[in-house]
Amino acid sequence: MKTSRFFCIFFCLLLLLNLTVPALAAEDDFGDFDVAAKAALLIDPETEEILYARNIHERLYPASLTKIMTCLLVLEAVDSGNLTLDTVLTASETAVTSIPADGSTAGLKVGEQLSVENLLYCIMLSSANEGCNILAEGVAGSIDAFVDQMNQRAAALGCEDTSFVNTNGLPDENHYTTAWDLYLITREARKHPDFMPIVGTATYQVPATNMSESRTLRTTNYLLSGWYTSGYIYKGAEGIKTGSTSAAGYCLVASATRSGRSLLSVVMGADRITLDDGTILTQSFSETVRLYDWGFGSFTRQVILSNKELIGEVPVTLSQEQDFVKMHPAEEIERLFPKDVNPEKAIERTITLKAETVEAPVEKGQVLGTVTLTYNGSTYATVDLLADEAVAASRFLVLQRDILDFLHRPVLWISIGGVVGAVALFYILRAVLKSRRRRYGKAAAPARRPGYRGRRR
Repeated sequence: MKTSRFFCIFFCLLLLLNLTVPALAAEDDFGDFDVAAKAALLIDPETEEILYARNIHERLYPASLTKIMTCLLVLEAVDSGNLTLDTVLTASETAVTSIPADGSTAGLKVGEQLSVENLLYCIMLSSANEGCNILAEGVAGSIDAFVDQMNQRAAALGCEDTSFVNTNGLPDENHYTTAWDLYLITREARKHPDFMPIVGTATYQVPATNMSESRTLRTTNYLLSGWYTSGYIYKGAEGIKTGSTSAAGYCLVASATRSGRSLLSVVMGADRITLDDGTILTQSFSETVRLYDWGFGSFTRQVILSNKELIGEVPVTLSQEQDFVKMHPAEEIERLFPKDVNPEKAIERTITLKAETVEAPVEKGQVLGTVTLTYNGSTYATVDLLADEAVAASRFLVLQRDILDFLHRPVLWISIGGVVGAVALFYILRAVLKSRRRRYGKAAAPARRPGYRGRRR
């Protein structure tokens, strides 16, 4: 009885034990940095950490940033085998004449023949509107069918605020997207090995065609080349796409790498302004440069969780070796973090255990819970917590546990209750019968029928 009472008290105490994690106050040390544009996004494409965001879900006109989606669908058609980069397409009258004369063009003519690869350079460097239509017809058979594919692909990528009505971004009130959706489209396009070499090219020579001598294409991305204007070239810039219309303003999706770190930016709805000294400043480029200088200068990649670090202990039952087992993270977490903030003090760790106690045997590496890292309300990672060592079980304690579990099974007590009830009923009935016999005595024997006394013959 004393042993049973001891174990009950022991188990109750174990259930009350919890690992406590101090709540660290989040620090907001990003400052008042802002971008002069309708919407802007700066993100680490490797970890998808957002460093800066302004109106990233606001629907805006994308202008020629639309061509990123056009390029993506063409590259996917190449991957699927429907086309090759060497496939030659012929410019139809619809593809060439359906665009306004004042739109950006590579000067392609009806009936001119170019390879898919050369057309991709035309649309991504020179922003050739007619080139998008030629590629659309080559992929889907018609411009309208290709636009349908653009919208289907956008939805599949998770773009919730995007609507395309053409292949090139020419103005239309029903043609819109967001900075975030453009990031999703660009992220997918960057997975294709041919995408970045194309969009990162400053100058490209298109070979002579059946209707033209060779053409020299120069990128409209001033971060890569100073051919059109100087002052914007950025060390580490990798290109992607520009876009501008009177309705959309000046837009730019760009990427850059420095010291092994990459950043991707989206700027939409920027202005072109004239400074006091008469210099004309296109803010899609100047604000992107500011974003990169701020992102590379204000953040550093730091280890915010080591897989060798011991984080808390979990009570262990059914072992005579030890009462607790320590835990360590399953992986090391490295993230961008503000340079002037100490992650050890700023990161909030929340431990969630699979159970408040763990029964032996415990295997080394067994998952016991998770730790979630948050900063400024944003979750950086959730990592499994593993047992740091093995803990053997005590045969005696396991047997005692099994016996107690068996004795606490409702079915057992129901069965015992049934047997006890049946036995009790048997003795009750037996006692009643005995009582009746004592009261009324032994039952009289039945009367014998008198014999027949007739005349004998």
